[in-house]
Amino acid sequence: MIVRDFNELKNTDKHVADAQWTSTRMLLAQDGMGFSFHITILEAGSEHTFHYKHHFESVYCMQGKGSITDIATGETHEIKPGVMYALNLHDKHILRAEEDLHMACCFNPPVTGTEVHREDGSYAPAEEVA
Repeated sequence: MIVRDFNELKNTDKHVADAQWTSTRMLLAQDGMGFSFHITILEAGSEHTFHYKHHFESVYCMQGKGSITDIATGETHEIKPGVMYALNLHDKHILRAEEDLHMACCFNPPVTGTEVHREDGSYAPAEEVA
């Protein structure tokens, strides 16, 4: 059984930050679960373009308000508490935070925790990550 406290992880290397977001990695590839699980907070007023070409992601909004736009279709959806979205087609998207967005995120394949977003908004494929 794996038991971890979010509040304790916030002061470790499992808590990472990048351009206007923070992510606390609760589960990573090394845990052997087949997915990774993160609590991510996007700052109010921020806008992010992501394209997880090598990962599937599912996200559940716990707090805040924003929107997600599918770049391929132009379709925009409201993000608010209780809303989940899944990037089942490796969808390139723009995520906008009107208020701080507190999100629970799962990645498959799991991330290792050392990934950084590339210029195109993706993470490297698992086999390229050390």
